[in-house]
Amino acid sequence: MTDALLPSLAGPADLKALPAERLPDLAGEIREAVITQVSQTGGHLAPNLGVVELVIALHRVFDFGPAPTHPAQGDGVELDSMSGGDRLLFDVGHQCYPHKLLTGRQHLLGKLRQKGGMAGFPEPSESEHDLFSVGHAGTAISTAVGLARGDDLIAGGEGVSTRKCAVLIGDASIVNGVALEGLNNAGTLNRQFLTVLNDNGMSIAKPQGAMASYFDRVRVSSRFQNLKRHGKHVLDHVPGGSVLEEAYHRGSEMLQALITRGHMFEHFGHICIGPVDGHDLPWLIDVLHEVKDINRPVLLHAKTIKGKGFDHAEGDATTFHSPAGFKVNGCRVEHKKKGRSFTAAYADAMIELMERDDKVVAVTAAMPDGTGLSEVMPRFPERTFDTGICESHAMDMCAGMAKAGLKPFFAVYSTFSQRALDQVFQEVSLQELPVRICMDRAGYVGGDGAVHHGFMDIAMFRTLPGAVLLAASDEANLKAALRFMADHDAGASFLRYPRDNVATAPVQPDRDVPPFELGRANLVVPAERDTPQLAILAYGAMVYPARDAVAQLREHGHDAALYDARFAKPVDVELLRDLLGRGVPVLTVEDHFTIGGFGTCVLEAAADAGLDARLVHRLGMPEVWVGPDSRANQLADASLNPAGIAAAARRVIHAPADRRDDASVVSH
Repeated sequence: MTDALLPSLAGPADLKALPAERLPDLAGEIREAVITQVSQTGGHLAPNLGVVELVIALHRVFDFGPAPTHPAQGDGVELDSMSGGDRLLFDVGHQCYPHKLLTGRQHLLGKLRQKGGMAGFPEPSESEHDLFSVGHAGTAISTAVGLARGDDLIAGGEGVSTRKCAVLIGDASIVNGVALEGLNNAGTLNRQFLTVLNDNGMSIAKPQGAMASYFDRVRVSSRFQNLKRHGKHVLDHVPGGSVLEEAYHRGSEMLQALITRGHMFEHFGHICIGPVDGHDLPWLIDVLHEVKDINRPVLLHAKTIKGKGFDHAEGDATTFHSPAGFKVNGCRVEHKKKGRSFTAAYADAMIELMERDDKVVAVTAAMPDGTGLSEVMPRFPERTFDTGICESHAMDMCAGMAKAGLKPFFAVYSTFSQRALDQVFQEVSLQELPVRICMDRAGYVGGDGAVHHGFMDIAMFRTLPGAVLLAASDEANLKAALRFMADHDAGASFLRYPRDNVATAPVQPDRDVPPFELGRANLVVPAERDTPQLAILAYGAMVYPARDAVAQLREHGHDAALYDARFAKPVDVELLRDLLGRGVPVLTVEDHFTIGGFGTCVLEAAADAGLDARLVHRLGMPEVWVGPDSRANQLADASLNPAGIAAAARRVIHAPADRRDDASVVSH
């Protein structure tokens, strides 16, 4: 039996020392390690299986990692050594698992996307081989251009630094507007710059748009078939990268099968090569050796199979893009059962809404599964739209549809909604158009960590004149919120809900959930006394842990009322007048940063109404970057679980009135 290779690799230097004939074995080991771990903890599976050979080839050819440094004579300043320290950036970040396994992080894999384990995205705190902590699409080319320009200037001038730059971009991230902006500017570089386009024919779901159709045509062209057949023969006759660069200018017939004339990115100032087979390791290594020294921007178009090496993922890359844990049972895959999610509840509520109102349309930006719209699309194919990875365009498209008289609902992750802030400002809010933004994954998101937490949507969107901000505490309230939004035509509205199981039975099982009324909270747990010791205003999903906290308080003789706040903008000022006017302290609870969040909205509303804002206390997400863990643990660490809320409530109840500071934040 052949000894395993992966455990012996402490870093890229060990990879370079392996015999070439063992590299396919290493690729198999990486795939097996990723499949085994993701089946246990969940994670991004299909994207990582598809890039194994590309990542091995890149690390085999380049010298990624920190550059050696030496002190300059006389002043002790450390300068670029002019060798090593090549740059590698990932776009999108969820393709980085093989890279992490090749850079000495096998020991972290067993706790993938858990506290103290391997983050699911590039993470500089783990390794110097990760340059940015990033999980949003479209960013890597622009940051790589900045690195290239910075390295040159530090080394003494354009094209002087020998630190090479490579970007691996895939899962249809190339269609993102920022990616194209970066590619456009990269074309002005007069130095080495490599973009590897991982073209797997997929985004997270099926890619959308004209560019996807263009790649389909390129892949099936005779050029791709001939390139694989003849490319090695061509490279055997190429003395070096300088000849390849010269051939680009002179039009050498010998290299016509290698350089793609008329490739759309040639017009961005790039030498375009491919498409090549992204799973043929010897071929990839040869190509990269030839192109790495070209002192011009190069785009290598590699055709890969998303989910390569795992039949179930190859056959259904969308389901296995980022699955929860699973078990393979013969020819079947059994996924770990999860409770009913807010996402599933949103999908069913949208179907009901669209059945009743033919003006309602649903939009997503490459996330039909993540937002639940994959369930809506088969029912209303002409009224659901997937724009691809371009939230800014999607928001503007919604503005246009609203202007035309439709009722657009844009389903988007909270963390991705911020990518369309300018469009919300100008094309939606300024025009007073009723676009409905439904933000999944609000608050802590669990294993995806800091790059995906939805911690700033309230702070951003509350600044827009006329905006209405609301949150849903459970499924019944989610349906009621969507009905309110469908009828609200006075401007933009923003609904938030978490990546979590949804309560299917309302918090008030003895009575119907009342309709949403603009700026009105809903009493869900009445006080036992005429004047309670405390009123808790919980926003969205925080109603349920707050309810349990009230029960704990009553076990210790404290009386508190609980309100489902429903709205962060406008705040229920009449409720504040009643509570603060009677001297009842208020504790706001939210899974959002306290800075600019729901509690801040309440404070400002109280102050504006001339009420005693010293009685308002806030509990929310602390101002720290929170890494991967379960959402339950993240909430507990932030004191946003029942015990934490009860403890905060007791501190407020026992705080002397003369110690209550304006805009107080209850300590975590």
